[in-house]
Amino acid sequence: MDSPYNCILLAGLSLYFEDGHDDLDDFGFDDYGSECDGIRITAFLDAGQDNLTPLGRLEKYAFSENVFNRQIVARGLLDVLREFSDNENDFISVMETVARMSEDGEPTVRAELMEQVPNIAMFLHESRPNFPAAFSRYLVPIVVRYLTDPNNQVRKTSQAALLVLLEQGLISKADMETKVCPVLLDLTEPSSDDDYKIEAVSMMCKVVTMLSKDTVEHLLLPRFCDLCSDARLFQVRKVCAANFGEFCSIVGQEATEKLLMPKFFDLCSDSLWGIRKACAECFMMVSNSTSPEVRRAKLSPLFISLISDQSRWVRQAAFQSLGRFISTFANPCSTGLHFRGDGIKSIEVDTEEFDGRATPSPEHVSTADAEEVHSFDDNYTSVPREMRGGFTRTFSNSNASPTTTNNARNTKDTEQTDENFNSFNYWRSPLPDISGELEMLNSEESEEVMDPAKATSDQIQKVLDCLQPHIDDPDVQAQVQVLSAALKAAQLDSPDDDGPEDDGLTEPEPEEQPEDAIESPSVESNSEDSAHSPMFEDKPKIQNVIPQQLLDQYLSMTDPARAQTVDTEIAKHCAFSLPGVALTLGRQNWHCLKDTYETLATDVQWKVRRTLAFSIHELAVILGDQLTAADLVPIFNGFLKDLDEVRIGVLKHLYDFLKLLHADKRREYLYQLQEFMVTDNSRNWRFRYELAEQLILIIELYSHYDVYDYLRQIALTLCSDKVSEVRWISYKLVVEILQKLYACGADDLGLNFINELTVRFCHCPKWVGRQAFAFICQAIVEEDCMPMEQFGQHLLPSLLSLSSDPVANVRVLVAKALRQSVMEKGEPGCAFSDELEETVMALQSDKDRDVRFFASLDPNKSLMDTAPLI
Repeated sequence: MDSPYNCILLAGLSLYFEDGHDDLDDFGFDDYGSECDGIRITAFLDAGQDNLTPLGRLEKYAFSENVFNRQIVARGLLDVLREFSDNENDFISVMETVARMSEDGEPTVRAELMEQVPNIAMFLHESRPNFPAAFSRYLVPIVVRYLTDPNNQVRKTSQAALLVLLEQGLISKADMETKVCPVLLDLTEPSSDDDYKIEAVSMMCKVVTMLSKDTVEHLLLPRFCDLCSDARLFQVRKVCAANFGEFCSIVGQEATEKLLMPKFFDLCSDSLWGIRKACAECFMMVSNSTSPEVRRAKLSPLFISLISDQSRWVRQAAFQSLGRFISTFANPCSTGLHFRGDGIKSIEVDTEEFDGRATPSPEHVSTADAEEVHSFDDNYTSVPREMRGGFTRTFSNSNASPTTTNNARNTKDTEQTDENFNSFNYWRSPLPDISGELEMLNSEESEEVMDPAKATSDQIQKVLDCLQPHIDDPDVQAQVQVLSAALKAAQLDSPDDDGPEDDGLTEPEPEEQPEDAIESPSVESNSEDSAHSPMFEDKPKIQNVIPQQLLDQYLSMTDPARAQTVDTEIAKHCAFSLPGVALTLGRQNWHCLKDTYETLATDVQWKVRRTLAFSIHELAVILGDQLTAADLVPIFNGFLKDLDEVRIGVLKHLYDFLKLLHADKRREYLYQLQEFMVTDNSRNWRFRYELAEQLILIIELYSHYDVYDYLRQIALTLCSDKVSEVRWISYKLVVEILQKLYACGADDLGLNFINELTVRFCHCPKWVGRQAFAFICQAIVEEDCMPMEQFGQHLLPSLLSLSSDPVANVRVLVAKALRQSVMEKGEPGCAFSDELEETVMALQSDKDRDVRFFASLDPNKSLMDTAPLI
């Protein structure tokens, strides 16, 4: 027989003592023999030979000279409290014993006791009416004292216990402010021990998310600011940097900009790359806590410095956070998207809130207005910044008031504009009337104002000069190579080279544009330099929603050089954040992201394409129907023919994407739905399951004729799948199709479908098919897919014939369908009522007890799930 000591070890009490065997006989475990799994830790409270009361016995072992005894008592404190919780005096005695035990000199005893504190607190909270007073008096002091315990294990245990108590809301605000926070502040004093200080900083950053704003702002925020500047311990600064976003989120915008922003700037320029990397990772949370002005003027340049950091790990973290940081610039007024509590609900431009940034979708403006808006978008993006000064342009809206004027009051013409229109915010310097210049271009009589080659050379040379101090950076070297090639091309080209590009252009004053100036997204350049240089491709991507440098860096994430110098999965991070960036820029700036999206869609890494496939429906909501049809549909079609890992992303949101398309475009995909039945791996049954789920939703998007001609055959094929889960969901699809046919009045098609179901399932040689017919019939009745008279005429006879099926599982579902559904829906005295009652009575006397059970079961009782039978 195993010794009691070994039993205790097997019970999970892995405590090591060599001299503790003598007292175990008195401990009360000898009665349990080798059955260690059922051992009761509080057995020492049972009556023994010492004639002591349970409380006296608790006192004896709680302060025994044997450490093992004290550990057992500490581990069993929760059970001890349950034993004495009924008597108030006994309960107080136990709590006082716990308080005295907390001063035990053995660290393992203190650690065992602290592990039980959260459980004891939950028990007191649920069972004691005076829980706050008892908890605050007896247990909180123990937790606070152990935060400064000399033993590392005890301190770690108390920190974990404190976090659990805070998460459960068991510590009052008064205790936090008067007992816990002062200890944390003492431990983070400059004179505090290094180990204690690092642990306390980490603890303070964890508890801050569970405290109120007032508590954090008045007690912890000043000390946190001091710790961010700790010059002696880099570990302290690193912990502060990693948790900087949480502090900003809690204290709010005012305190963030006044107190925390200077510290954040210091941390972002810290000499250790790990601290700068931590800042890059929390940049989005910090940005969310600042005003748009601070975000644009201060945080954007700071983030650019992190992206250009000398450490690859910092650059990697910055690029991973770039999309999230850009998303903080999003404004519903400028994006045209309005949100509700459950997400995106509508895409519209509110006339009251329209500030000129968002281009209204065509469904919200007249044809003339839409043409004017799109014409403006094309022209505006094709003008370089240095050429926009002094330009003015008229913009009219059908809903606008014609009585107001724009900000360019020094012009000779009076211009009509929307009363809420703000020229400074978006239009900035509007464009001039270029009809005269276009006539001159068409007649080849335009005069040159400036030499484009000279302008290009000067601009590129300035950039090269600025990059020379950073030539050691691989990223800078790549940019210098591109710029050097562009400089050479600009010096060789003449102004006449622009001739082929000027034909039919809608750009204003194109003869003044150098080759590297902004070109219209709708015009393809014939210049070989422009076609092959990334710098020239990035030039047209101009907008004013976010700082242009941020957008340029984001667009560069698809550059193969970035994968070599920053992160091999940088393209995946770009794809992941692209919907957020597109939402921020708004659909009017989609031309800035179009090329990048197409590049990602053809990336050699299937994980990148998979990421886009899972989010293409969200991007379609952002862009609207016209841009979706023009730019996303071709990419969507490519994903349909991709690997299964990519196709599943499209399939999971197939309904969400198709419903955004026009009916004629949507109908084209009816021919391609059959292709989802073919997978790279036939064992991938979840692919077919997802297809059935999507088809259930897609039914509403098509006419009953299309459903009958295309979806019906797919549904019948899925109903014969080898995997039961696929068959189960496919039966529901069949029911939805039948309901669609009868709801649209296509009774003849519905009858044809019923006959096909009867032949395929009711007369199936396999019992699984006959069982499926019984389930489909029950679902048809429960969903009211067709009138009961037609059901009794076309389906019920076949269902009743299965009541004598040789397979019990078939008869079980027949009994369930007849008793729980058909008899409940059918009216008394109907044509099939007599035959129905006779069949049910026959099933109630069936030889199989499960059949008898379902045939006799009261429909009003809770029903057993028979899904595993299918």
